Amino acid sequence: MKTTAMMFLMLSVLALPVSTQESNDGSAASAIRALEHEWVVAQAHNDNRALDLILDDSLVYAEYGKLVSKGEYLSRIKWSDPQLTQIVMEPMTVRVFGRTAIVVGAYRKRDLKDGKPRLSRWRFVHTWVYKKNGWALVAAGAAPLLNNQN
Repeated sequence: MKTTAMMFLMLSVLALPVSTQESNDGSAASAIRALEHEWVVAQAHNDNRALDLILDDSLVYAEYGKLVSKGEYLSRIKWSDPQLTQIVMEPMTVRVFGRTAIVVGAYRKRDLKDGKPRLSRWRFVHTWVYKKNGWALVAAGAAPLLNNQN
């Protein structure tokens, strides 16, 4: 009887960190999804103040084959005309690894180019790190999907 009780207690104790980790991963994933949404809204509205809070100072962003720093990214957003009319996030996958999270997803965006509306679809990979003030985006890359497929 004591052996059975001891085994049950040990199994309960061993299972505790697993369930706690799953709960933490779920709340981290929810927080990151919310930050992804905030980033899209801030970008659509040329809101550098909000973007500055989301992006880590050491951000590296790959777009069109070029590496862009946080400062370069914010400068481009600040001075660009708000040609973006809509960004729609598609389902994304958030994988949490301790204090790091990887997000893979896609989005559709409607904007104006030379005064004409256009629709494009992009695939992205983002890397988030949990720091003392919360989650921060440290690396990002996006590429247009050819022929707006997949």
